[in-house]
Amino acid sequence: MSTTEITNKIENIKTLQTMIDELTAEMEAAKDEVKAEMTSRGVEEMTVSCFKVRYKDVTSNRFDSTAFKKTHSELYEQFCKKTVSKRFSIA
Repeated sequence: MSTTEITNKIENIKTLQTMIDELTAEMEAAKDEVKAEMTSRGVEEMTVSCFKVRYKDVTSNRFDSTAFKKTHSELYEQFCKKTVSKRFSIA
């Protein structure tokens, strides 16, 4: 692949990423409007047309690795697993 072709590919990637970012922002704004409406109605679930929409609290338990590392640093290091991956970025 020539330098020109690579440049064109990168420009296309940047254009597509901009479009994705704009659409994501638009989607999040639309979600926020629906969530605000549900909150103002005081409902966690509603059916609209053929869609069932839920906006409610979900409780989950997560392991606090930072606190564990502070209190049990040797044990933390004993069970740490290093991984290697590749990252693609365009600046």
